[in-house]
Amino acid sequence: MSAAALPGAAAGGEAIIGLATLGKTAAALALIIALIFLCAALIKRLGPGRGGRPGALRVVTSTAVGTRERVVVVEVEGTWLVLGVASGQVNKLHSLPAPESGGAPGERAAPAEGGFPARFAQALKHNAGRTLGRGDSQS
Repeated sequence: MSAAALPGAAAGGEAIIGLATLGKTAAALALIIALIFLCAALIKRLGPGRGGRPGALRVVTSTAVGTRERVVVVEVEGTWLVLGVASGQVNKLHSLPAPESGGAPGERAAPAEGGFPARFAQALKHNAGRTLGRGDSQS
């Protein structure tokens, strides 16, 4: 009776040992993957291009002109450079002194009274008159 029980017990023990080995392997693999993600995050945060003076180069605004062409305004040491960027080349189009406000080119200062809610309400009234068939003179 004990001789018949031994092969079954041995097979169950081997299965448990196999599962333990599989679990250790999976844990080691998960640890290695976690280390890879940690290293990638550190490289992004501390990697090349992060040195030098902070704020020495700043992209002010950018707009697409074509499928692969862009016009980019970059601020470098108090000067705005207007650059034409295409695949494989960058051309300086214009340079001008950066304004004191530091805003994007073409930005207008918001009026002090009312701010955005007042302007939005005025635009909504103006456009509602147009969609209801009343002209601009009747609003």
